[in-house]
Amino acid sequence: MNYISPKEEVLKVKRWPKDTIAAGRGHTVALKSDGTVVAVGRNKEGECNVSSWCDIEAVAAGNVHMVTNTGNAHTIALKSNNTVEAVGWNKHGQCDVNDWHNIVAVAAGWRRTIGLKLDGTVMAVGRNKEGECNVSSWRNIVATVAGDWHTVGLKVGGTVMGVGNNRYGQCDVSSWRDIVAVAAGYLHTVGLKVDGTVIAVGNDKHNQCDVSGWRGIVAIATG
Repeated sequence: MNYISPKEEVLKVKRWPKDTIAAGRGHTVALKSDGTVVAVGRNKEGECNVSSWCDIEAVAAGNVHMVTNTGNAHTIALKSNNTVEAVGWNKHGQCDVNDWHNIVAVAAGWRRTIGLKLDGTVMAVGRNKEGECNVSSWRNIVATVAGDWHTVGLKVGGTVMGVGNNRYGQCDVSSWRDIVAVAAGYLHTVGLKVDGTVIAVGNDKHNQCDVSGWRGIVAIATG
């Protein structure tokens, strides 16, 4: 039986449930009850080539920035032995996860992959032009999410960290408290508070951050 330190046990209790379905811009991925994976949609870069996967516990699909010269995506899976599988577009090394171990959660953003380790630290590979992979100093993380150009981490005490593109203030989350879940969208970040209210920062061009009046919320998601 593998030893789990008291710190890791606390992190485990606080950690989110694993994602069993994921969607990129052009493809959809789902985890089956037997640990295999199915995928449909755009497969130009092999992002749907998951039929050989087994013993999978969670899946993630890389999102795609809305620019005419993009459209390629990748797919990530967390295995039951805490290693990671990846298929699809790998121009920036976002699928170079074969040497990852002790991973308990994964997230996929635009051109990058994020892995949360058992000890609450975080790994990242892929595009890092704007610092979106600068997570090596993070500690006591219980959840990570990936927006287009920014990465967000939820800490065990309910505070939040953000790195990457901050043009619209989407990484201005250091003052957040009592957060139990986070979501990262195209250029905005959303947090669910313990009292069921919601907070958001970032681009509000389409009123995507107008959540201050929400009450009784139990889950959040972003596009």
